[in-house]
Amino acid sequence: MKPKTIQGEKYVWFLPDEHNARAAQIASSYNLSIPIAQTLLSRGFTSKEMIDDFLFSTYQKDVGNSKQMKDAQKAVDRIVHAIKSKEKIIICGDYDVDGVTSSALMMMCLLPLGADVNFFLPHRVKNGYGLSTNTVQKAADSGYTLMITVDNGITAFEPALLAKKLGIDLIITDHHKPHDHLPEAFAIVNPNQQDCTYPYKLFAGVGVAFKIVSLLYEHMGKELPCKAYELLLLGTIADVVPLTGENRFWVRYGLSTVHQMESLSFKALKQNGKLSKPTISATDIAFSIAPQINALGRLEDARQGVRFLIGSDKQEVDSVAAMLLSLNETRKTMERAIFEEVVQHIESGIVNLQQERCIIASSSHWPPGVIGLVASRIMAAYGRPTILLHETKENIFKGSCRSIPEFDIFTALSHSRDILIQFGGHPAAAGLSIDKENLPILKQRLEALLAQQVTEYDLLRKLKLDASAQLSDLTHKFITDMVHLEPFGHGNSTPCFYIHNVVQVQKPLLLKDLHIKMSIFADGVIKPVILFNRPELYEKLIVHAHSPLSIAAHVTGNYWNGRTNIELTGIDVAFGEQ
Repeated sequence: MKPKTIQGEKYVWFLPDEHNARAAQIASSYNLSIPIAQTLLSRGFTSKEMIDDFLFSTYQKDVGNSKQMKDAQKAVDRIVHAIKSKEKIIICGDYDVDGVTSSALMMMCLLPLGADVNFFLPHRVKNGYGLSTNTVQKAADSGYTLMITVDNGITAFEPALLAKKLGIDLIITDHHKPHDHLPEAFAIVNPNQQDCTYPYKLFAGVGVAFKIVSLLYEHMGKELPCKAYELLLLGTIADVVPLTGENRFWVRYGLSTVHQMESLSFKALKQNGKLSKPTISATDIAFSIAPQINALGRLEDARQGVRFLIGSDKQEVDSVAAMLLSLNETRKTMERAIFEEVVQHIESGIVNLQQERCIIASSSHWPPGVIGLVASRIMAAYGRPTILLHETKENIFKGSCRSIPEFDIFTALSHSRDILIQFGGHPAAAGLSIDKENLPILKQRLEALLAQQVTEYDLLRKLKLDASAQLSDLTHKFITDMVHLEPFGHGNSTPCFYIHNVVQVQKPLLLKDLHIKMSIFADGVIKPVILFNRPELYEKLIVHAHSPLSIAAHVTGNYWNGRTNIELTGIDVAFGEQ
């Protein structure tokens, strides 16, 4: 049966199927609000077994044995030998949030075992992404005999060959999609290898590193440091991997215990993010804490990031936290400026969305550390695969790609490996570097693939609504019930509710020329609504001041001064009776 849709001001809304009797049955069985029960059904949790599996995470059910991960035991045995033999071990991470948390996790777990261990993080501009031959050579010159990558290495073909030649055993731990051949390394731990039998494949780099250290500690008969779970929590959420399966278990575990084991760095990040609530959610980490950790990669010395995360000197931790707050504010300003510049390219026709399905834009003054964030925003705003590029003085373009669900950008780039200097990533997000002269060829090839694989319908901006809700449904119990569906993030998005046939109360307010604050009324209930970054709706709301409208919205509990107030975050509106 064709799903029912309505056209909102920005999105095509896919309305939820009505399963009134089944939703009522689930609501009664689990003591849940009807819209929450309906959300479970909309997301495919139809049987008792499926609902129980989703609502109730357990270690026994959700966590696999690390020994099942290809080369994990081999890697652990080699690390144990290195510790006992007092070999010099070097951890090679990356400058992004996943790489920094992964490096901190490895350091935090190897040091208490007596390892002679140090770490290296590349500088975003000076060194570029991942493991390089220069890093391997320097490690050999410094007497390192064991090198462990975290969150990178699966495409480090030349560095791996050099490590082997120089007598360094290389252990690669990574989560990025492998190419059709693998580097020559002592051990490669990556669940996405074709012959890896580990049942869960969707870890962040920090998740793969965690599986190694947990197996190592199991071998040693010791308990992991509490800080390991905090780093796993932060890295998993910040790297935007799906919060399903084992990721879901560990994020839930971390959220339930983090207040008992808060490190100095976590407290400082919370304070910067103004998170004074008694408990925090994955959403709080994603929007208030993760952007600050992302700023670690923009520090002049990325190693400060690792020292910050595992630091025990409060004065030093607070000093770096103050820098992060400042860097994050600067990042926001840059991000807004680049976003507006790309929008101007589109509106002026430099990027012609009537003829082009992929948004590609570049500039020499766009910082490499920010363009990935902007690419995500542009992709979400226009519903098109987006590639934003930083142009170097050597006429090499280095960029970040973000894609829609219907188009696998990693596979698309693999068809152009002959003209790419480097590329890697996932179906939804990837990075690349390419000579300026080859960019038009890449664009032509991507457009051809999009024409073959993606329909005009695929390019429509779509919004799937999970359940209908009346304003009278939105009680404190509703907010409490929604907690059972958390953590929200990639793969388990915050539910979007269809609230139809309401009317406005009072004139809406336009805040900072960007956001709209309004109140809606139905059945004797008034609720506040805020629509972020939708200034174009302001005049339309005034014109339709006395007409019915429908809202697609997230429902949140806003904690303030010891009280939780229920608010709606509007995503889109549709005017007229539905």
